[in-house]
Amino acid sequence: MSSAPIRVLIAEDHAVVREGTRQILAADPGIEVVGEAEDGQQALELAGQLKPDVLVLDLRLPVVTGIEVARRIDSYAPDTRILVLSAYDDDDYVFAAMDAGAAGYLLKTAHGEEVVSAIHSISRGEVVLQAAVASKFLRSHGNARPGADYYEEKLTEREMEILRLAALGLRNKEIASRLNLSQRTVEGHLSHTFAKFNVGSRTEAILHAAARGWLVIPNTS
Repeated sequence: MSSAPIRVLIAEDHAVVREGTRQILAADPGIEVVGEAEDGQQALELAGQLKPDVLVLDLRLPVVTGIEVARRIDSYAPDTRILVLSAYDDDDYVFAAMDAGAAGYLLKTAHGEEVVSAIHSISRGEVVLQAAVASKFLRSHGNARPGADYYEEKLTEREMEILRLAALGLRNKEIASRLNLSQRTVEGHLSHTFAKFNVGSRTEAILHAAARGWLVIPNTS
């Protein structure tokens, strides 16, 4: 029995780009486009109604910006993961999007198959960054931010083991099964990791560990 398609919501204010993205995604039998939004507020409202698996998000949206949508998405659809599809690779955009909890960042110069592949990867819990974006992010985050000391406390062997599995796209339940632990124990280790890194999400934790050379981000284009 085949698995259910990945349910995708597209948030893009340019109709031509939105239509083109929908056509590219609709051609993949493993993806179902369930809705389209032309501004940030509509994106949040539709996310709350439709509960998509993945939100393909432009950052420069009217009414509510894409960055703000990423920050607020948990209140509307906590299980929805975000793939940013942007024309901009400026540091401010990339860092703000990833710090807001986006699971992936592609430029609009990406080929259609890259976008489709990224959606499949993100739906499995992986982090996806286009090569140029990943290099920019990791170079910047190789050193702690001014005033931050969250790299002083090293991860334990178990915390590192769990973070590596998270970077491979395993969800908490799958990690627990793999390591013969309870899901609550896995969640506890991840919480400790977040506290040590001073971050609030798996995506940020994975990126910061990669910046230190402790693991490799999978599926970068």
